[in-house]
Amino acid sequence: MALVRLKSKEVARLEKLLRVPPDTRALKRIQALLWLNDGESVGMVAERLRVTRQTVYNWGAHFLTRTDLPFEVRVADAVRCGRPRTALEIIDPLLEQIIETDPRESGYRSTIWTALLLQDYLSREHRVKVSTKSIGRALERLQISWKRPRHTLSRRAWYWRQAKGG
Repeated sequence: MALVRLKSKEVARLEKLLRVPPDTRALKRIQALLWLNDGESVGMVAERLRVTRQTVYNWGAHFLTRTDLPFEVRVADAVRCGRPRTALEIIDPLLEQIIETDPRESGYRSTIWTALLLQDYLSREHRVKVSTKSIGRALERLQISWKRPRHTLSRRAWYWRQAKGG
């Protein structure tokens, strides 16, 4: 007995989607559904697509239970739970706004912004908690080049060896 039995209209729509799939995950699901409909074993389909057998079973079950949704949604990824990405859209304009100002104006005892200061500023003023890595990536996206201050020693005179006795 096959895991998935598709109607001829569903097969036609899947083959049409196969020509221009929405993404690679949907492509794998479409191929799996078509192969299962043709009588391939779950193990063989899983091996071809380099996924587990349980994944193939899940794809078949989700496709068959989502009959109330539009066809393209039935083969697409389901909405995942979890924390949304906050840093990408939120901190870029905030950093762009503050980076040109002097940190002393915001109450810090520093003349330059550091990642830790920006992290503290975003947390205190805007209630946004982000990592210093996210701040670094945001500054890179904004094409703001910043470096830690480097303290350089003065250049040596050309006669420094002679002065040292060498």
